[in-house]
Amino acid sequence: MDNRLSVPGTSLIAEPPTPRRRLRWLRRVLVAALVGGAVAGAVLLPLPQERQHRAAGPPAAGPQAQALTAVTFGVPAALPQLTALIGQQEQRVRAQPRDARAWAVLGSAYVERGLRTADPANYPKAEQALQTSLQVRGARNTEALDGLAALALARRDFPAAKRYAEQALKPAPKRWTAYPPLIDAYNGLGDYKAARETLDKLLGLRTGSAERPAVMARASAVYRDRGWREDAVAQLTDAAAAARTPAEQAAYLTGLGQLAWERGDLPDALRHFEAAARLEPGQRAALAGRGRTLAALGRPAEAVAAYQAALARQPSPQDTLELGELYESLGQSESAAAQYEQLKERVRQAVAGGVDEGLLIGQYEADHGDPWDAVERLEAEWQRQPGIEVADALGWALHRAGDDEEALTYASIATDKAKGGGVRSALYAFHRGMIERELELYAPARRHLQEALRINPHFSPLGVPEARRALAELGDVPDEPLPAETP
Repeated sequence: MDNRLSVPGTSLIAEPPTPRRRLRWLRRVLVAALVGGAVAGAVLLPLPQERQHRAAGPPAAGPQAQALTAVTFGVPAALPQLTALIGQQEQRVRAQPRDARAWAVLGSAYVERGLRTADPANYPKAEQALQTSLQVRGARNTEALDGLAALALARRDFPAAKRYAEQALKPAPKRWTAYPPLIDAYNGLGDYKAARETLDKLLGLRTGSAERPAVMARASAVYRDRGWREDAVAQLTDAAAAARTPAEQAAYLTGLGQLAWERGDLPDALRHFEAAARLEPGQRAALAGRGRTLAALGRPAEAVAAYQAALARQPSPQDTLELGELYESLGQSESAAAQYEQLKERVRQAVAGGVDEGLLIGQYEADHGDPWDAVERLEAEWQRQPGIEVADALGWALHRAGDDEEALTYASIATDKAKGGGVRSALYAFHRGMIERELELYAPARRHLQEALRINPHFSPLGVPEARRALAELGDVPDEPLPAETP
């Protein structure tokens, strides 16, 4: 197939892993069976413009105090407040270099700013501040360990996140802030059973009104991964209702928009993304989500403008890739190529900040560069942190490289509840269907391609037309049960 030709020299970073392309048939990776893991349709709240924001308690005294509360609780903080808090803590540690808590707060604020601005240059600063806090207070410094766990998650280093979160939990097992990063770490490592058990422990703790929205948001994410759409939406809806600040509420509304997008409900998705952007104009994820939705609604000029607004505020590599694929779907090849060049530079910057971009690089190479390079990178990623997202990407890369039998093994992990794929993802179903089609497994291929379009008929500007073409070739038989036999 033409789409399987290797295109050398396209790697996002300069030094790919050692190639083993001529030896692929000599070995097969032993794939561990993963335990099934789990933002769906509930009645949504009135949006913020339709009601007055309900605070769960008295407002904080000022922007630094609000940001301090947000960083301490691990919830989103507004960027101006973060900037004020960082300035305050920098002055404090210069004046009192033995203040372990000030160093921990400063490091955690750097992590949050890195996430909010998509600027990985914040992460080395965060690591230095958090390690200084540990050196000052010692290994039982739970605030520094929380920050190091959050930093590891921001860098997609799930083994380190697990290690730091477990260390933070040991001296204070009833301290709720250690649980959310541990859940994320377990998910990233593919240990969905441990993630569910950790969520159960978190939900069993007594938390105050300030913490409860963050706990509900974490529950929503786990329910989404298990395929429990209605429960995920209900939890995140309640979190948005109870959020204490506009930044926090905007984050939860963005999550509701993403859940609506994943189930193909474009009006609902757009409503939530726009509400979040009104609450916090710098909400990158809301702006990018709006662009994604507008593209699916057939409004490409507005979609491009929304993506450009998101990238102007926070140049996220993931959003850069999405905009490039949108340009490609519109036949604007020069604009797409320019976007992919920007992606390469942004990935280099992220890697320089300690971010593991193996997954994103693999996804790019599989579809737009060298599929064998994608396989090499994603195999290494799978060995280190075998989550469902990596399984799907590795299966697709193997398909693009021509090894469909092994590709199906990983695609099955991503889509089979018995092996870990509880999340309802149109993209994962599409990938599995295309792999099965190549293996001449026509009935399951048709079923999974139909499922992809049923879950979200707008899941990808490049993938949807490909899925429809494949179904047309297979014969788009209605996915209905056979009639009962007559006696």
